[in-house]
Amino acid sequence: MSRHDSVRIALLASVALLSATPAFAQDSAAPAGTAASEAAQQEGEIIVTARRREESLIDVPISVSVVSGDTLLAKGAPDITALQDITPNLTLQVARGSNSTMIAFSRGVGQQDPLWGFEPGVALYIDDVYVARPQNAILDVFDVQRVEVLRGPQGTLYGRNTIGGAIKYVTKRLGHEFHASARAAYGSYNQVDLVGTVTVPLTETLSVGGSVARYWRDGYGHNLNTGVDQYNKDVVAGRVSAEFTPRDGFFFRVAADRTVDHSNPRHGHRLFGNGADPVYQPVGSVYDTAAGSGDTNRVMSQGVSATGEIALTNELTFKSITAWRNGNTSGTIDFDNTPRPTLDVPAYYRDRQFTQELQLLYTGGRLQGVAGLYYLNARASGAFDTVVGLANLTILTSGTVDTKSYAAFGDLSYSLTDRLKLSAGLRYTKDDKTGTVYRQNFTGIRSPRFGNPAAVPGLLRTNYTNSRDFEQATPRISLSYEPRHDLNLYASWGKGFKSGGFDMRGDAVLTPTTVNGYQPEKIDSYEVGMKGAFLDRRFFLNLAGYYSNYRDQQVTIQAPAAGGGIASFVDNAGKAEIWGFEAEARMVPSRHFSSSLVVGYTHAEYKKFLTYIGGGTTPVDVSNQRFFQNTPRWTANASATWSEDLAGGTIAFTPSVSLRSDISMFEYASPLDQDGYALVEASLNWTSEGGRYRIGVAGRNLTDERYRVGGYYFPGALYGNSIIGYYGPPRTVTGTFELRF
Repeated sequence: MSRHDSVRIALLASVALLSATPAFAQDSAAPAGTAASEAAQQEGEIIVTARRREESLIDVPISVSVVSGDTLLAKGAPDITALQDITPNLTLQVARGSNSTMIAFSRGVGQQDPLWGFEPGVALYIDDVYVARPQNAILDVFDVQRVEVLRGPQGTLYGRNTIGGAIKYVTKRLGHEFHASARAAYGSYNQVDLVGTVTVPLTETLSVGGSVARYWRDGYGHNLNTGVDQYNKDVVAGRVSAEFTPRDGFFFRVAADRTVDHSNPRHGHRLFGNGADPVYQPVGSVYDTAAGSGDTNRVMSQGVSATGEIALTNELTFKSITAWRNGNTSGTIDFDNTPRPTLDVPAYYRDRQFTQELQLLYTGGRLQGVAGLYYLNARASGAFDTVVGLANLTILTSGTVDTKSYAAFGDLSYSLTDRLKLSAGLRYTKDDKTGTVYRQNFTGIRSPRFGNPAAVPGLLRTNYTNSRDFEQATPRISLSYEPRHDLNLYASWGKGFKSGGFDMRGDAVLTPTTVNGYQPEKIDSYEVGMKGAFLDRRFFLNLAGYYSNYRDQQVTIQAPAAGGGIASFVDNAGKAEIWGFEAEARMVPSRHFSSSLVVGYTHAEYKKFLTYIGGGTTPVDVSNQRFFQNTPRWTANASATWSEDLAGGTIAFTPSVSLRSDISMFEYASPLDQDGYALVEASLNWTSEGGRYRIGVAGRNLTDERYRVGGYYFPGALYGNSIIGYYGPPRTVTGTFELRF
């Protein structure tokens, strides 16, 4: 029996065992901050802001998963990548060659390449602020109220780069009572987590607060060449805010955050040798390397935001969100994983962004909705060397992308009858982009930009500045029918697009058309679904089926080039069809037991994929040879929780298993493709009555599974047959003590 078949059987077995169990989303807590949401929380109702206004999760005609920060902490989640295990049809991973850069795919749509200038297909929002760059976007779990995962295109309300969906990281509001908490954890590989938060009310209407977090961990492996740890963690993060609520209906918050990651470079692990040369042989465990390109790495991101909400009338609220963010990254990726500079890439990135959003929210008897304006001004830049040591060649690549984006949007819901509701929305977006790309050969190991002033300049491969405009209207319409309270049947159609741009690696010698840039992606998505609570709210079930017509997908192709170097170009791949379904279920038969099941299925197939082969000048359709990357057909998670009263509190035991079927790392078959695998986890938590104390222990990947989450594929003698993989965490166990007062 193949491993793929084993995973499929396990998936079917999970469905059979837990097919009568419901939505993981129902486990989360409602957001604090308004009287309406607090009242809903007391009644056990889940309130989300998926449509930019507070609504019951059941009423929202969008496929949404919600999980509270407390739930993630109780499960021992190291960061938001844990959402991948409990959300259907989601891939959320640390990007290859990095420690904190995010790669996200939802329903087959995303963006593998985190290079500056490229934009994600699944957007990240922190308190309604769009985070344009994926560096340092693997957020740790502290001071977070909940995370919402919106699947399918969200272009109407969230903009141009949410063609696959959006992840909303919602932090806790301060309120106007003193409270504080401290959390300390110790675990495998000398993991130490220290987190503290405090809220101090200065007056009855003004509060200040902050959180600070410090994370250490030894590496899962070692650099056998330099002796430093691999896959370690060294992060400090903080957030401060002030909230002012002069009277009912008025809310103002200013917040600032900063994260610095000094974790060592993650170089990967060689899968194969290169002839008989012992230097190129794989070494140690999959977490070990022998890389020699350097051990220095630093990633910093920070931001400031100001949010204001003013109730103009009982029905109409004005909201403003102003934000500034910037970040920089310096590090290196050793593609050959040897002490030699066979294929090394030292690099740095810089980015900054300013955003302004204005909203008018209306809540009437039959009509609810939001309308707004949005502006973004951003710059992303960077440089890197591609060092091909066996050819004594270095190619320096550098560039900048300036983006100005303007949008106007609106989304309205109208109750045609007490049970039938029509929702319609439209967003118009215009992007102005200017790209500058420079690429030049140098003889020598590294260019002058990265420390070798003796390098001899050679062929100038790319040197251009160009500007392009992209504009698109993205509508959405849905119809909801509620045959009874707590049951919603809906159907929707929506469009999404991801903006075009310029390839920062573009080689004008090999691909002269790179100076023209690439086109936007577009998608039409249809969805039908059901959300419901049954058996006196002891059983919750969310179902969704979808079909998407995906066009002009942006695909980055990197391939060895004749004479040395790497040829990179962006294809607008043509046409694809994606369809599938999702089920989220949760059963709560008593206060001492609950169980949940999440299942997702995605069938993604290219119908046309035009590209250039072997230096040809005529594009060829290779759709029958291409696959969707980071898109397993099956994803599933099954869990149960048993709890009992104990010693003045409650003790809860939660085992779970997550399954993912086979994964392609690229659009083509490679030895880096990952077979299906299962991850087993368990947590045990004791919480005192009132929640002041929590003592917990959590085990993740208890079967110590080895699975790849990324890789680079550069075969051939000139590149040292550099086929390297990056791996998910091994078995870990963490103990936690938390105090709230």
